[in-house]
Amino acid sequence: MGEILTFKKRTLSDKHRGQGLCREGFHRWRTVKERQFDVKQGRLVTQFRCSRCGVTKTKAL
Repeated sequence: MGEILTFKKRTLSDKHRGQGLCREGFHRWRTVKERQFDVKQGRLVTQFRCSRCGVTKTKAL
């Protein structure tokens, strides 16, 4: 017979870990390297993505 696996149930604190800081406006911004040129604006832009919640923002150079 096969082994019986026990799964750890995720608690709400595990599910929302790191979200409290982002909710208060303290994001952890990381630069995104894939897209650096915006076609609509016709200039270079830097795109930032929060590593905790995934929100993005752009900044024109």
